[in-house]
Amino acid sequence: MAEKKPVRITDLTFRDGHQSLFATRMKTEDMLPVAEKMDSIGFYSMEVWGGATFDVMTRFLNEDPWERVKILKEKMPNTKLQMLLRGQNLVGYRNYADDVVEAFVEKAAEVGIDIFRVFDALNDERNFIAAFKAIKKSGKHIQGSLSYSLTEKKLGGPIFNIDYFVEKAKIIENMGADSFCIKDMAGIISPYDAYELVSALKANLKIPVHLHTHYTSGMASMSCLKAIEAGADGIDTCLAPFALRSSHPAVEPFVVTLKDTPNDPKFDLERIAEIDEYLESIIPKYMSFADTTRFAVIDIGVLMHQIPGGMISNLVSQLKQAKALHRLKEVYEEIAETRKDLGFPPLVTPTSQIVGVQAVFNVIAGRYKMISKEVKDYFYGLYGKPPVSVNEETSKKALKGYEKGETPITSRPGDTLEPELPKAREALKGISDTMEDILIYALYPMTGLAFLKKKYGIQ
Repeated sequence: MAEKKPVRITDLTFRDGHQSLFATRMKTEDMLPVAEKMDSIGFYSMEVWGGATFDVMTRFLNEDPWERVKILKEKMPNTKLQMLLRGQNLVGYRNYADDVVEAFVEKAAEVGIDIFRVFDALNDERNFIAAFKAIKKSGKHIQGSLSYSLTEKKLGGPIFNIDYFVEKAKIIENMGADSFCIKDMAGIISPYDAYELVSALKANLKIPVHLHTHYTSGMASMSCLKAIEAGADGIDTCLAPFALRSSHPAVEPFVVTLKDTPNDPKFDLERIAEIDEYLESIIPKYMSFADTTRFAVIDIGVLMHQIPGGMISNLVSQLKQAKALHRLKEVYEEIAETRKDLGFPPLVTPTSQIVGVQAVFNVIAGRYKMISKEVKDYFYGLYGKPPVSVNEETSKKALKGYEKGETPITSRPGDTLEPELPKAREALKGISDTMEDILIYALYPMTGLAFLKKKYGIQ
């Protein structure tokens, strides 16, 4: 008999599930009726925070993000709560100073986050240093992650091959990570690649290995199963009503598939069905945010061009504004060229937006006739070090007359940033002096301030 090794299942319904399908609009009040039931399923952890939730809650839902974690912690005391943290980017769109990173992690741990899944868009491990240190200090679990990326149709080629991921994973383990996650945001890891990569990681790491992948391409359930066969310790799933499409594999088929195997998580399918029924009942509230442009559950485009779904919708709206939607095919081709110029960054927030916007400029105005501020910051080194060297000529063009200097920095981006909390404190004088509010302002000075004014009835 093979030894029993129940797979650890992280549920993403309350974070990445509704972020992927319904533009992150799920309200806390709709989570509460089933929170206790979800707590009783036996999930290894539940991702309830991070990613875009923080921004959307303050900007659109008029909800305090810190309160959501506190309330869920109370309702779900038996399940570890997890968040997605973009390293030095935290939950925003640029790198923040170390004092903000430290205070944010400390406060997140205090309100109830147990596991921090930390990633960086460029897989530049220097952008983990401040966050890892703060998580360790709070006594919480660090799940170090690598953004899964390809330059070929499958794993391999000169950049994103097995050695690349294994060597980076070993660095992350040595930095103090308690577990490791392959973070496949575009859903492009294929089943046999998942098997090979997990096998190699299990042979080289002492810490548990976890696979996170989206259903976008239709391969995710197969890839998760092959990852489990290769010895993966954990996978990410959603409850069926919030699964599939650009979200994640559904948990229910795994409950049946793994039954009576050494990996059986022993979940109660009847109880899950009750939760599913409730989720189905609230979905009509959020349907207006769903992509109903296609009947197919999978996006075969991502199998061909590897562009994540969220990035495509941004490109389409940009081209519509420029009355140039007919040039979408050119933009797809240009994305590959722009990405090469930028040293092949994985396409995930914020690099997917940086590459996408610049590719649209290149098609509409001519190559690098217009260069976005973010691309200049990128070439200067403010986002970190790309997987391979950037195009020198393009870099020189971008940095000509750049206000911070024309020579890129080689240091950790966080080292160039002055402390930001004193200024945030000052800006909120007379409004609030709590660290939760100060952090909301530090992360989003404009939308955060508007939220806080509403919160305290100013204006």
